[in-house]
Amino acid sequence: MKWNGRSVLAIVLVSMIASSFLTMAMMKPAADSGPAGAVTAAAKQLFSPGSKDEYPQEFHKLYEAFSAIKKEYIQNVSNDQLIEGAIDGMVGSLEDPYSDYMDPTSAEEFNSTLHSTFQGIGAEVTLQNGRITIVSPFKDSPAERAGLRPNDQILSVNGESLDGLDVHQAVMKIRGPKGTKAVLKIMRPGIAEPMTVTCIRDDIPIETVRSEIIKKDGVNVGKIEISQFSSETAAHFKDQLANLEKQGIGGLIIDVRGNPGGYLLAVKEIGEILVPKKGLIVKIVYGSQSREQEEFRSTTEAAKPYPIVVLINDGSASASEILAGALRDSGGYKLVGTKTFGKGTVQSTMEMDDKSQLKLTIAKWLTPKGEWVHQKGIEPDVKVEQPAYFNAAQLPADKELARDMAGSEVKNLQLILEGLGINPDRNDGYFDEKTEAAVKRFQAAKKLPQTGKVDQATRAAMEDSLREKIRDPKNDLQLQKALEVVVQQAKVK
Repeated sequence: MKWNGRSVLAIVLVSMIASSFLTMAMMKPAADSGPAGAVTAAAKQLFSPGSKDEYPQEFHKLYEAFSAIKKEYIQNVSNDQLIEGAIDGMVGSLEDPYSDYMDPTSAEEFNSTLHSTFQGIGAEVTLQNGRITIVSPFKDSPAERAGLRPNDQILSVNGESLDGLDVHQAVMKIRGPKGTKAVLKIMRPGIAEPMTVTCIRDDIPIETVRSEIIKKDGVNVGKIEISQFSSETAAHFKDQLANLEKQGIGGLIIDVRGNPGGYLLAVKEIGEILVPKKGLIVKIVYGSQSREQEEFRSTTEAAKPYPIVVLINDGSASASEILAGALRDSGGYKLVGTKTFGKGTVQSTMEMDDKSQLKLTIAKWLTPKGEWVHQKGIEPDVKVEQPAYFNAAQLPADKELARDMAGSEVKNLQLILEGLGINPDRNDGYFDEKTEAAVKRFQAAKKLPQTGKVDQATRAAMEDSLREKIRDPKNDLQLQKALEVVVQQAKVK
């Protein structure tokens, strides 16, 4: 679990239109396209003689079904319900987790969250293989603190199954007021049994850029972390980079681990100042034959006078992958970490006259070398896995772990103990006398009653200790390797 603080729609409510889908623009339908409500009111006219040139012949079949249901179905069904269902069905038939439709009520609820509340668990989700799936938790969010990871599947929330729900319906169950609990049943790849993870909903940080200087072997290395690409991210990035440069950095690390993406414009503006020789940043290939392929290029000629390294992992998606691909292909800079998420499409949102919203995938993006990374991701130049304990899950909050218990929760406990330097001598998920002795050693070190049981006090102390260890930059193997690469290149220059 990433205690250290690193649809698609966000469970919370920060820059959601700029989430792990790559957003290009907000579009308004043409006036003559008509709102959904107008389709209902004029349904017969649409298929009447004389309108064949205006509407596809295939719409006649749709109207036949509409008429049959209105005439023959055992219960009364409103026109609006049928029209909304037809739109849902069309979008669902695309089998694209990034295209979505919100009826007016859902759209109003969603938009109100964007502008009024910033509370929830803080994670980007999408619908994959019929299940609500984590793209990435936000940095320092409740989701991250609870140990949620990319590709975790959320099966239920507070005992309510999410089976059969769309992303919006699931999000409505997951989000909630600050201080309340979201008890999630999680299926994690590589673990046979579902896990229980409890998130305490909170305010979600909206700061997207953070910077610092790290001294390594006599070199001042600037580090800029981008948590997502919102409308203000590029401006903040430029300001903080300028501040680092004034302090005299000899190298730069750009950290987009756990960054689910965001606005295309934001990553384009950052790429413009980093990619040298007016190099290519990204290619956009549209689905519509009426729109030509676009290429976005850097506006700067000279390369930065210091080496750059990009930190990536499986939570780096969409706009993060654009930046990583641009700096690798056009800048010749190194990528360090693990393979990225693999999100290579572009979405745009259309608001209809009745305030419903249709979000469609309208294009795919390619790296400067013409690679489509969708569902493949980008491989790092220097692959570095984090220590195993970085992937530990939250200990159960609703029960004690004790002698002779077995299962994934005990196996996770053994992983945490090993991460804390207290070797239980086994990691197979059976709570034997050696595991009990390891728990007692931890309790003694923390001046807790030496019961050998993982009660609430022991659980909290273990999680605090692990969180502190993971947040120590010395234990961040990916960061340490990035520093090593940067310093080595800086000294060569």
